[in-house]
Amino acid sequence: MELKILENKKSRMVFELKGEDHTFCNALKEELLTNKNIDIATYAITHPLVRIPKFIIETIGSETPKKALDKALISLKKKNADFLKLVKKV
Repeated sequence: MELKILENKKSRMVFELKGEDHTFCNALKEELLTNKNIDIATYAITHPLVRIPKFIIETIGSETPKKALDKALISLKKKNADFLKLVKKV
């Protein structure tokens, strides 16, 4: 995965996630949207052959998009670890 930040302002961040697809991007988007400080969290893959997702995050209040992204990634990592523990029990 390669992260390329295209725009980083106080309440708006735009970045590309080279090497990822809808699977990870949907999970990240949904996790971001659970944060009450997120106004917009969306992504687009403009061409299926190029396959570089472009994310847009906009926040309200004092939380920056970078902080919201960090929190979402930590939460996804914990959920993934919890799921892995459940699978190993089976």
